[in-house]
Amino acid sequence: MRVSVLVVDDDVRFRGIAARMLTGRDMVVVGQVGTVAEAIDVVAALRPDAVLVDVGLPDGDGLTLTRQLAALPWRPRIVLTSSDPEAVTHEAALAAGAVGFVAKNDLPDASLEWLLAGGGERGYG
Repeated sequence: MRVSVLVVDDDVRFRGIAARMLTGRDMVVVGQVGTVAEAIDVVAALRPDAVLVDVGLPDGDGLTLTRQLAALPWRPRIVLTSSDPEAVTHEAALAAGAVGFVAKNDLPDASLEWLLAGGGERGYG
């Protein structure tokens, strides 16, 4: 079964690039949004398996959004991202409920697919 993913980033160009990259890795991108508020609404409506979340969003931050999403009953897998490779430590990402952090420059790396599809240090039941 293909993994459904929501892309959350305030840069519309990046959202498109990420969506194409994930689709090319046989994932289903169910939506692309640019704010925390939109992400909360779309996640509630579509219940994606995974969410790629930018750390910096115009109406909040990705860590706070991650904490909210990680508390949902179906616990979507969350991967944080940022153009700043030092925006979030791996430990802070895990503590917020994400399965990891991948800098945007490293996104073509296969580890993103692995994290979104079920790999990573934090398992979800």
